[in-house]
Amino acid sequence: MKKFVAVAGNIGVGKSTLVGLLCARLGWQPFYEPVSENPYLEDFYADMRAWAFHSQIFFLTNRLRAHRQLLDHPTSVIQDRTVYEDAEIFARNLHLQGLISNRDFNAYWDLYQVLTDFLPPPDLVVYLRASVPTLLARIHRRGRDYERQISPQYLEQINGLYESWISHFSLCPSLIVPADDLDYVAHSGHLELVVRKIQEKLTGKEEVVFDPDEVNGSLIPK
Repeated sequence: MKKFVAVAGNIGVGKSTLVGLLCARLGWQPFYEPVSENPYLEDFYADMRAWAFHSQIFFLTNRLRAHRQLLDHPTSVIQDRTVYEDAEIFARNLHLQGLISNRDFNAYWDLYQVLTDFLPPPDLVVYLRASVPTLLARIHRRGRDYERQISPQYLEQINGLYESWISHFSLCPSLIVPADDLDYVAHSGHLELVVRKIQEKLTGKEEVVFDPDEVNGSLIPK
């Protein structure tokens, strides 16, 4: 049966990498973050308080459109970052920073909730959980210039929002992957372990966790 899996997580946690590896392993179709140029982005960086709301509306619109396209896709798909993260993490963070007013955030939030009430969720959300030192190390390793100014404090704040979101998320099943402990690039056994846990969740198993013995055992070549 066709499946729709979405991978969520903080900047640098390895979402795109995992999406690519899972799709190669399972023969599914990858869908990465929309690349449409945000027409508000230049204005946003010049005056964040004035343009944050407009920018987030653009991102939300694009993410909702992509979500709808994934639901209609004829084969199984894996998405890099969800529509939920745009609202629950990044728009909320701008609001907490005072860059989106209460009035604008309430309007944004009402729109988000109405739209997601009508939008069927994925079959599974895979949340990659990692500590700030792991995130910083991976951001440094991939060497993107525009990420060099990301502070540990910002990553910590975003991590806190992710933890709050995933602890209350109930639209579909979710799987928490301990990304500090797993290196699915260097160790094929770790990738196979993630694949097995995803398959267990997709078949309806309620309690699926990563036992430390399983993680360590997956390093041993079969």
